[in-house]
Amino acid sequence: MAQSVVVQVGQCGNQVGCRFWDLALREHAAVNKNGIYDEALSSFFRNVDTRSDGDGPGIYKGKICSLKARSLFDIVNKIHQMISSGKLGSTVKQNSLVTSSAGSARTVQEKPFDAMNNIVANLLLNLTSSARFEGSLNMDLNEISMNLVPFPRLHYLVSSLTPLYTLADVNVPSRRLDQMFSDAFSRDHQLIQADPKHSLYLACALLVRGNVQVSDLRRNIERLKPSLHFVSWNQEGWKTGLCSVPPVGHSHSLLALANNTCVKPTFTALKDRFMKLYKKKAHLHHYLHIDGMEQSCFSEAISSLSDLIEEYNELDATKGGPRTDPSRLQIAL
Repeated sequence: MAQSVVVQVGQCGNQVGCRFWDLALREHAAVNKNGIYDEALSSFFRNVDTRSDGDGPGIYKGKICSLKARSLFDIVNKIHQMISSGKLGSTVKQNSLVTSSAGSARTVQEKPFDAMNNIVANLLLNLTSSARFEGSLNMDLNEISMNLVPFPRLHYLVSSLTPLYTLADVNVPSRRLDQMFSDAFSRDHQLIQADPKHSLYLACALLVRGNVQVSDLRRNIERLKPSLHFVSWNQEGWKTGLCSVPPVGHSHSLLALANNTCVKPTFTALKDRFMKLYKKKAHLHHYLHIDGMEQSCFSEAISSLSDLIEEYNELDATKGGPRTDPSRLQIAL
C-alpha cells in the first residue's frame, strides 16, 4: 500500500482535516472489526507502543495500540511534551489543540462549517480509497495527473460526488447504480458552480467504490458518451478505478474528476473581481512593503490568468468540430 503525508494549514485546513481523520477512522473501523494493524491502516497511520517511555517504537503487526498520523508523529510528540510539562506559553493555544491523547484531549465541538467540510473530507476519502483498500481496478494517485492533464497549464480538475451528503444525513438512501453515474455528470452534483455536460472534456476519471463490476463501468460510460463533448483527439479519454470497500452507510459511491473547460467562468469571475480592486490600488500597500514583492508581480499574475482563460477559449472553439483520428505509425514491410 502507498503511504501518504497529509499537511493541514490554517483554520480551514485544520477543520477539514478534523472531519477527514474522523471519517477515515470510521471507515477503517467498519472494515477492520478485529482491531488489527493492517496494510490499509499503514497508508495513513503508524501503530506505536505507548507502554514504554515516550510513544515507543512503531509496531507493524498485531493489535492496534495507539494510532498516530504518519510523518506528523514527531510534531505531535513535541506538542504532547509541552502539554505535559505545562510550558505552553505562547507556542500553542490551549483551545487550538487538534491532537488527541489521554489526559490532553479537548472535546471537539461541532463547528459552523462541519457540514461543508464533511463533503470535502468525503471527496478525499474517495480519492485515497484505492491507496487504502483492495480493489479489482485500483488507481494510483499519480495516474490521475498522468492521464487527466494533457497540457501542464490546464491542470484544474472539476470534481463531483455521488451520493452527495453531509455527516448529519449519512443515512440517505443509496442511489441506483445507473442513476449514480448520471448524477456525477449533472450540474447539481458538481462541487463548484459549473456545468461540465455542456462544456468540453479533455479527460475524465471515475473512481467507484463498493460492489460494482468492470462491466457496470463500461456499460455506463458507453451510455453517457453520446451526451458528453470530448476533444477530438481524446475521445477515449477515460480513466477508471474500482475499490471494493464502500463508504460507511452506503453500498457504493462515485467520485468523478473531470478536466473540463467549464472551469473557465470561475477564472473569468476571479479576474473581474481582482481588476475592480487593482484599478483602485486597494490593499496593494499590504503587499508592496514585503521584500521582493513589486507591483510587476500583480501585472504578471493578471497576464498569466488572461493567458489561461484564452487557452480555455481556444479549446471551447473546437467543440462540435469534426472528429479527427490521430495519424498512426506507418510500418514499412
